[in-house]
Amino acid sequence: MRKPIMVLATMLISVSACAPGSNNPKPTQKPPSAVQTDIAKAGPVTLTVWDQEVLGGQNEQMQKLNAAFHAKYPNVTIKRVSRSFSDLEKTLRLALSGDNPPDVVEANQGYGIMAALVKAGALVPLDPYDKVYGFRKRFPAGVSQLNSVTTDGKTIGSGSLYGVSMTGEAVGIYYNTDELAKLGIQPPTSFSQFEQDLALAKSKGETPLYFANLEKFPAIHELGVLLGQTADKGALRNLVFGQGGAWTDPPVVQAAQRLAGWAKNGYLPRTANAGKYNDSPSAFAKGDGVFLIGGPWFAADLQKKLGDKVRFMLPPPPQAGQAQPPTLGGPGLPLAITSKSKHPDVAAAYLNFMTSPQAMDVVVQTGGLPSAKPASATPSSPVGRDVFQAYRTASDKDLLVPYLDYSTTTFMDTLGGALQEIIAGRKTPQQGMAAAQKDYSAFLAKK
Repeated sequence: MRKPIMVLATMLISVSACAPGSNNPKPTQKPPSAVQTDIAKAGPVTLTVWDQEVLGGQNEQMQKLNAAFHAKYPNVTIKRVSRSFSDLEKTLRLALSGDNPPDVVEANQGYGIMAALVKAGALVPLDPYDKVYGFRKRFPAGVSQLNSVTTDGKTIGSGSLYGVSMTGEAVGIYYNTDELAKLGIQPPTSFSQFEQDLALAKSKGETPLYFANLEKFPAIHELGVLLGQTADKGALRNLVFGQGGAWTDPPVVQAAQRLAGWAKNGYLPRTANAGKYNDSPSAFAKGDGVFLIGGPWFAADLQKKLGDKVRFMLPPPPQAGQAQPPTLGGPGLPLAITSKSKHPDVAAAYLNFMTSPQAMDVVVQTGGLPSAKPASATPSSPVGRDVFQAYRTASDKDLLVPYLDYSTTTFMDTLGGALQEIIAGRKTPQQGMAAAQKDYSAFLAKK
């Protein structure tokens, strides 16, 4: 989750003495012929796995798959440590620099986590294992691309494979059909209509758009949806990958202005910046919000709470009948092998198992969105089918753009903080985007 799906403390970045791999050589790639796939020969092994799959469906998925892996390989015990996305981001770097680091971690894509860990030599390149297990053949090209980094950590989107993702993601809009019926409206077919619906909901005393942003990163999803209305997908990709553009460009500022307008007009809860993101499904299910922006990570919990009353859609085009706009998305947080793991071959077998077609069935059955093709399972709930089709549409039409926080090592905190200030009215959109651009420019200059 972001992403997702999906905050790295600046303090952790600045403490170079704690940087993972600071006293470790770069991991060398073993030849595929040296990869041990007979896991029974490894003897008794405890494999420590850190993940952020804490929401209902995500947690159930991990519990079932970990139990199935142990059943297949009884000599391997999975020691699972699950944390919220924010907590995982804050503690991961220090954990990998310690004496007892985990074997497998979910390492967020982009420069902030994955590229930084690669640069520090803290992750194992998966290329030899790819030749044995065929990871790249298992996923759409875009999924493997975003899980790839050059070995110097300077370029994301190319180079060696460092992670495999169990899930896929596309950010869109959840809606409560009861709330829409109460307002006498249908699911919007244009973004113009969507914003009119927000205004109508506000006028009727409803919370138009539920939004919880204590952790800063959630607002990146809102901005991303708005950027899909103002910016070209190619320009957004270039911006995230550092290949052109600026965060002060007019389309970016225009999106930030619309977000500020949502806050000023009362479309967002007044307490938005104080709400915990993982509480969103519960609040939305209780009727606090007609719409909710998010990704597949909410689907299972919302379905359990609202049943068939919750549905999902991709952000609609500016006007009905126009081309579908881009939106944030791609692979979920990937599983990666740490360079200090004493059991890398066992860890690789775990990655293979967790992304197998049978594992993708479990992802579907627990309400998730699989990154690879399932063996046979199909979503059973309306919202599950909505999410599944939305991701397929976005993938087939090449609409997915990377999460904005991939842009620098500190961008999740910088951009997220700027958006908090914009939503609170303490900074103008121009000032907030100027702060983001300052971070971005400084990063590119050192890169």
